[in-house]
This record gives sequence, structure tokens and C-alpha cells, in this order.
Amino acid sequence: MTTASDYDARRVSDPDAGDGAALRDLGSSLPGMSTAVVDEDPNDVPFFELPDGDLTGEELSVAVVPKRADEFTCSCCFLVQHRSRLRSSANGRFVCADCS
Repeated sequence: MTTASDYDARRVSDPDAGDGAALRDLGSSLPGMSTAVVDEDPNDVPFFELPDGDLTGEELSVAVVPKRADEFTCSCCFLVQHRSRLRSSANGRFVCADCS
């Protein structure tokens, strides 16, 4: 059977009260101070080609369909959802199943 430990009690040996000899010994065994050198050009920007090609000159068109009678707009995520996903309609604010 284990005994309960009092984690709020002071430690028996305080690491700050030591003479620091262990740290000095550790420091002397380490090699000299070295600095890391990164061989990277900040002006070198990697160029990659998009898989679908260049679309900057293309004009995109999207067909907009008006909201149907059996759909609602969620007041949290603002997505148009089917009425079967309606979870709350308090104060005229509709909330979908994902946001509830």
C-alpha cells in the first residue's frame, strides 16, 4: 500500500541551495561554445508550378441558386442548411446541428 504524498510540502533537498559544483562540472565537459550557421539566402524564393496551370487571366463564374422553402440560414456559421438540420429557432435565430 502506498502512502499519500503531500505535494505542497517543502522538498527535503532544495536544488537552489546546492553549491553548483555539478553545473560547473557539466559545463567543463561540454565542447566550446559554437554558433549555428545557416546557409540560406533570404532572397531565394522557391518557385513552383500549380498543377492546373496559371489561372490569373481566367474569369470564374458561379451559379447562385436562391434559398429554397425547405432551407434556412444558420445564424452562427451562416451556411444554408436543410430544415432537417435545424436544432433551435429561438427569437427568430436559426441554429444548425453543427453549431448547437
